[in-house]
Amino acid sequence: MQNRNNHFNTFLKLALNFSIANMHKRIQFISISILIILLAFSSTHLYSQESSWTVDKPIFVIQGIEKRIEISVPTTQDSLQIQVNGEKKKLLITNGKAYLSIKLDQETLLLIESQYGEVTMNINPIPLWFSIIPPIIAILVALIFKEVFTALFMGIFVGTFTIYFYYGLNFFSAILKGLLSIVDQYLIRSLSNTGHLSIIIFSLMIGGMVHIITKNGGMRGVVNYLSKYANTKKSGQFITWLLGVAIFFDDYANTLVVGNTMRPVTDRLNISREKLAYLVDSTAAPVASIALITTWVGAELSYIQDGIKFLSLDETPYIVFLHSLQYSFYPIFTLGFILILIFSGKDFGPMHKAENKPVLNKVSKALSNNDNQDFQPKVGVKPKAFNAFIPVLIVVLGTIIGLFYTGMEFTTWDSHISFSRNLSEIIGNADSYKALLWSSLAGTLTAIILSISQKLLNLKETMDSMVDGFKIMLTAVLILTLAWSLAAITEDFHTAEFISGSLIQWNISPFLIPGLAFVLAAAVAFSTGSSWGTMAILYPLMLPAVWLLSKDAGMGYNESMLIFHNVVSVILAGSVLGDHCSPISDTTIMSSLASQCNHINHVRTQLPYALTVGAVSLFVGTIPVAYGMPISVSYLFGFIVLFLIIHYFGKDNKPYKIED
Repeated sequence: MQNRNNHFNTFLKLALNFSIANMHKRIQFISISILIILLAFSSTHLYSQESSWTVDKPIFVIQGIEKRIEISVPTTQDSLQIQVNGEKKKLLITNGKAYLSIKLDQETLLLIESQYGEVTMNINPIPLWFSIIPPIIAILVALIFKEVFTALFMGIFVGTFTIYFYYGLNFFSAILKGLLSIVDQYLIRSLSNTGHLSIIIFSLMIGGMVHIITKNGGMRGVVNYLSKYANTKKSGQFITWLLGVAIFFDDYANTLVVGNTMRPVTDRLNISREKLAYLVDSTAAPVASIALITTWVGAELSYIQDGIKFLSLDETPYIVFLHSLQYSFYPIFTLGFILILIFSGKDFGPMHKAENKPVLNKVSKALSNNDNQDFQPKVGVKPKAFNAFIPVLIVVLGTIIGLFYTGMEFTTWDSHISFSRNLSEIIGNADSYKALLWSSLAGTLTAIILSISQKLLNLKETMDSMVDGFKIMLTAVLILTLAWSLAAITEDFHTAEFISGSLIQWNISPFLIPGLAFVLAAAVAFSTGSSWGTMAILYPLMLPAVWLLSKDAGMGYNESMLIFHNVVSVILAGSVLGDHCSPISDTTIMSSLASQCNHINHVRTQLPYALTVGAVSLFVGTIPVAYGMPISVSYLFGFIVLFLIIHYFGKDNKPYKIED
């Protein structure tokens, strides 16, 4: 029978009636709220027999998916004989617990009988098709409100509300319990994962280090050193591109530092603000998304880790990440496309008009002194490049050393196999989280020591700079936490099984999945303005789906991993493409601000370039490679196509002097 306490519920109802009849309105509201909470919790008691055995009703069951019911029994025997709706079953007992597996396709009343008594429970399984609803809600809310935090939160809430509504709670109790479980179940669950915590700490440490080396003048020193070689339009654009590649570890720092510091140089060389904004925007995310040590790596590794853990693959996140880089067509083609534009001296579309206008926008000139102070060095500090170079070098070398150190603990160097094979084995067995944590700590401590020892910053200023860097990374941490929670919902609801089953039913070839994932990622990122939010939504869906679809198509492990690596890369690449095209993207807006370019002009001039590279990436890179074209051939052919586009559609730029 149910162990829901009828006397307790009766007491609550009487208390509720008393509060309504006798209390002041304000006190009524408070007391009613408390009573509703008590009612919500009282209605979630588990079913059990009033004797010495208990049978826990599962919080939720997914239609057609096996679920285990926990049974606690007061016996030292190693097995338990029961009947479930008349069918005899024998369960093994471990530490006083036995587990009954059920698989239901419709609402069912279970009668469980044993020598200790009987238990009845009504179970209403959640339809498997509903598993796609939470991520779809997240995407739709993002499309409507252009805000990723609300989108992820609503996706999680729809899932938790559904769980308790199907459990048997009434509508309002399910809302309340669903809201509370977001915090006490899914957020706590995502933050209890040591890998997730490692990602958060690594991101915060890198953010703190970047801000310190900005305030102590190290970043400006690097910029000043390179900018003195810019004396023509080509060299000015090339130095800007080079700086964008050099500041590879964070797209925000890249955008704000390069834009603000190179703007006076590009103005002097008659390079339009639109071109500067494009150079800044198109070297920020592409570089940060594929470099080995960046604030992006942590998020990418966490998504990959969740995917391979869910599928029980014999792979490590870092190895999967390294293998996926070869499929990063859009970021790599974008960086190459910029170089072709620079050295050809040509542009096309709205950018050509912007580069050939005779008068620099006076409003843009007036705004040029409004630099973002968060990414400016302390007043009076003499910029020195080594103050940035040394901490960054320590992070890079520290990560490499950390990977070797942790990998060698579980690997023996085999002289009978090649160096690259040994290296792959070592990195494959390495603990990348430890390596990233150690190196980021070492880099941050080095930046602190350099700042204080040279009296560039005092201790308080250094610590304040580090904390400010932590604050800048807060947005990324919040997105990650919500993303991990939504991923947990999709895992509990078996969303991957539904998607893969649907794709199998539709007879979609697994070779088409990379192309579809690229387009879908670009569309979501364009609509939300967030590449991180897009990855948060799509990685938990597409990685399990493409693997299961590949296995169902009869593909072997190695062949399936090639498609898997491709999808890992194209979701990231598509997110960056959509981010570049989106007028509400944070990096697009920051590029306009840092370059002091009219934002609409920046979007209008960048859009044709981003779409051109995106189309080449999809039709020359992603799809042909999925069908077996050699990667090297795709890259060669892709760059040839980009060169021909610029050659035939581009027009030579004419120099103009800036007028006052």
